[in-house]
Amino acid sequence: MTRIVCRPLAPRLGDLAANQRAIVGAIESASAEGVEILVLPELATCGYVFHSAAEAASCAVSASGRVVAEWSAAVSGDMVVVAGFAELGSNGLIHNSAALVDSGGVRAVHRKAHLWDREKLFFEPGDGPAPVVETAFGNIGVLICYDLEFPEYTRRAALDGADLLAVPVNWPLLPRPRGERPPEVVIGQAAARVNRTVVAVCDRGGRERGQEWTEGSTIIGSDGWVLAADDGADPSGVRADVDLVACRDKRLTEHCDLFGDRRPELYGR
Repeated sequence: MTRIVCRPLAPRLGDLAANQRAIVGAIESASAEGVEILVLPELATCGYVFHSAAEAASCAVSASGRVVAEWSAAVSGDMVVVAGFAELGSNGLIHNSAALVDSGGVRAVHRKAHLWDREKLFFEPGDGPAPVVETAFGNIGVLICYDLEFPEYTRRAALDGADLLAVPVNWPLLPRPRGERPPEVVIGQAAARVNRTVVAVCDRGGRERGQEWTEGSTIIGSDGWVLAADDGADPSGVRADVDLVACRDKRLTEHCDLFGDRRPELYGR
């Protein structure tokens, strides 16, 4: 079994130093607890509610620079960390990105392909599928927030071998009927169930320029049922022990196989 933790943080807008201390502290704490996969929020280095492209650019860092390197340095053993940051690309463009790191360094960087609302004013979208990285615990696919809402994108990651979808998010708080889960969680449950993958979503907390957040960090089993969800009681995050390798069996019954029964020739566009 693999111990997964989604640790919500409350980034301070534009305060790279304070946010870095929080990220590194979360990694060190998780390492000491024996956590094996740690997921942190989207744009954990900088916050989210920008007023201008220049403000977003002022927070951007290189994936090969000191900030992300310090995450790797804080990791012990085989632990894997997935966290979001504003990335300064080599071409000068700014991306909403997430890095997967271990003690050996950066294993993959995902640039958010589906930008939400005003993100389109500040960031350049990624142009590739979600990376899927082989780790000591299983194959981890990295998506960011709105990426999760496109079934073609999560299916592609699953077909590429992902046992776990690690998803840093910033979910703005939206109204919903009493007793219902956040709609984004329901989408995550569907993605988990139809692909037989575990989904680990890490949301943020705090309040930023008047924006409140869902605070909906959730770990979903490969059967689509929620294993752990943020109830505000434990600031160290939500956690669950899962068998990631078992996700590779896509059989539902003796005669049904989620991937074997696909008929792509019927789906068209």
